[in-house]
Amino acid sequence: MRGVYYTPEPVVSYIVRSIDHLLKDRFGKPQGLADEKTLILDPAVGTATFLYMVVNEIRQAFAGQEGMWNDYVAEKLLPRIFGFELLMAPYAVAHLKLGLLLQETGYEFQSDQRLGIYLTNTLEEAIKRAETLFARWITEEANAAARIKKDEPIMVVLGNPPYSGISANASTRKESVKTGTRYKKRIGGRWEWVTANKPLTAVVPTFIGELLDDYYQIDGKPLGERNPKWLQDDYVKFIRFGQWRIERTRQGILGFITNHSYLDNPTFRGMRQSLMNAFTDIYVLNLHGNAKKKEVAPDGGKDENVFDIQQGVSIGLFIKETGKDSPARVHYAELWGLREGKYRTLLETGISDTSWTELKPTSPFYLFVPLQRDPLAEYEKGWKVTESFLVHGVGMTTARDHVVIDFEPQPLLERATIFRNSDDSNAVLCEKLGIPQKLGWNITRARQLIQQEENLEQYIKPVLYRPFDTRLIFYHDSLVWRTVKQLMRHILAGENLGLVSARSNKSSEMDHFFCSRLIMETKCGESTTQSCLFPLYLYPAEGEMQFKGGRRPNLKPEFIKATSEKLGLRFVDDGKGDLAESLGPEDVFNYAYAVFHSPTYRTRYAEFLKIDFPRLPLTSDKKLFGALAKKGAELVALHLMESPALNNLITKYPVAGSNLVEKVSYDESARRVYINKGQYFEGVTPEVWNFHIGGYQVAQKWLKDRQKEHRMLSYDELTHYQKIMAALKETIRLMAEIDALIPGWPLE
Repeated sequence: MRGVYYTPEPVVSYIVRSIDHLLKDRFGKPQGLADEKTLILDPAVGTATFLYMVVNEIRQAFAGQEGMWNDYVAEKLLPRIFGFELLMAPYAVAHLKLGLLLQETGYEFQSDQRLGIYLTNTLEEAIKRAETLFARWITEEANAAARIKKDEPIMVVLGNPPYSGISANASTRKESVKTGTRYKKRIGGRWEWVTANKPLTAVVPTFIGELLDDYYQIDGKPLGERNPKWLQDDYVKFIRFGQWRIERTRQGILGFITNHSYLDNPTFRGMRQSLMNAFTDIYVLNLHGNAKKKEVAPDGGKDENVFDIQQGVSIGLFIKETGKDSPARVHYAELWGLREGKYRTLLETGISDTSWTELKPTSPFYLFVPLQRDPLAEYEKGWKVTESFLVHGVGMTTARDHVVIDFEPQPLLERATIFRNSDDSNAVLCEKLGIPQKLGWNITRARQLIQQEENLEQYIKPVLYRPFDTRLIFYHDSLVWRTVKQLMRHILAGENLGLVSARSNKSSEMDHFFCSRLIMETKCGESTTQSCLFPLYLYPAEGEMQFKGGRRPNLKPEFIKATSEKLGLRFVDDGKGDLAESLGPEDVFNYAYAVFHSPTYRTRYAEFLKIDFPRLPLTSDKKLFGALAKKGAELVALHLMESPALNNLITKYPVAGSNLVEKVSYDESARRVYINKGQYFEGVTPEVWNFHIGGYQVAQKWLKDRQKEHRMLSYDELTHYQKIMAALKETIRLMAEIDALIPGWPLE
């Protein structure tokens, strides 16, 4: 979103009051925010909500000294409070709002006075501009803002910066470079100066892009993220700007309310380490309220956001004191519950009244949230799946499911044919098909790609869309945003099997494990983030992978060696071993699948499964390995819908009718799942109805998706749903049996 211009008063009050206290307590400024040498900046000022509160806080310090107020405002206040705003409307409101406030306090503006609110882009480089802009006052605004941004010793940076996953503030730009000219080039994960040996067009960092470079490093090495797009969110850029501004002053306080994802998301680990190295104390008040994570209070009660948004938020107070060494001490507190309760606490407290827990963030994650560390050492002995498989990656992203994914082949062919054959303009064609013109999608190039194809039917493939939900996809680069063919080709090339999991899980249950023989959509295995596919076998391709035989295991040699030596079994490259003298890739897969479905594994290591790819503990117990591999094989067969156990239906569908999925509901007492007023599946237990995979309530989700499409279920679909119910019941049974097989944790 483009910022939350209305920040609730309790949030602003907490931040302003806390900063006032810190100035008095840590920086020897008895007057706090009223100190005449303390320069204050809101870099995303909006309608000046924070500066309004700052002025009110300062005004209170003049109780009994009202006769001095006029001179103080003119000489000591206006020259040191600043705000930057990019948009004209809030910029104008900010001027009006602060002007009226000062008039209400009795201040009389002089004809040559103005407020320090400037129309500028905070995230652009601070450079003075010649008077070549269309209006002289805009040039003056830009020059004044550049001076404040770069030269003034700003000591307090505060506010509510905008949150925007797709930032309009670019981190790179194209630049023409002449021979012999120095320019910045990305080398080894960092921007480095190089000299051009020929004329070229280079991609170089912008001001904020270069600052962000620190967030892409961890422990002196590149972050190594495949898709670190969340570091490009505007709120991250504003935090980095605030950090830079305080570092230039060499002391001060940064106080923001922002998205709280940076506290524990693995992508932000470089950012967290950079903040620790820049500041001497960090205080994080996690306000939670994340509807996307389906957060609930520890007591099971409702947890609400302090804003009218889905994204959870937190208050961050970052302090840099002279005479103190970094890395910073990190302090954590949190508020759960209803919005009014959070507001009440924020109004009544500040940093000095909050009960803080000191954290000890360490490599590799530098988490800004508490973590139960007792099982960490044993967990880290396991093999991370990304370090066990040679090839893996996120699933496909279509960006237009309604166009390229369907239940039947004919609608897909019709839409693809229209896209190929239409003479309409790009805009008209996209409107006709209901395709959003996504930023970065070259529609003209896409149309050229599909116009080269005669037989469109060959690109219709089965796809695992959600757990137990196989559909059809028009699998072609022209219409699918990210086909990830380098990964999916191993599934399409021949018989294969893949583990579906995710790097993190933002829901309450660690249930992000599934399997597939089909190509998969990226939200298939995890509703709150992208899921990844780990094929079991690799197939050769011309000019890419060359090896003898039809396929080879997609397992790293180090992992194979560790597993083989742990068990004392010889590894065979295909299929299964006898588990007396040998084991194969499918044995390893089935063993892993069983372990990942152990309820104890999921609860014992829940904190770690929330933030990174799962780790697989190995065992030296051949008997245990074999027993778990057997249970895992049963689970795999169930989830692939290949198990003969699925023929033993546990449900009935007793009433004939339209089979139209109109409204899905569950009657727990009758154990019925209704699809309309008169038709239902009978025999669905509460355990089966409530069972989740990847954050999806499977029994409900499968039907709800068909309700959205006003679909009449066919005979095969009615049968398939009942087989899903049988699969879920068997999964619940097998998970309990897996736990019963494991004598204790950690596995040895």
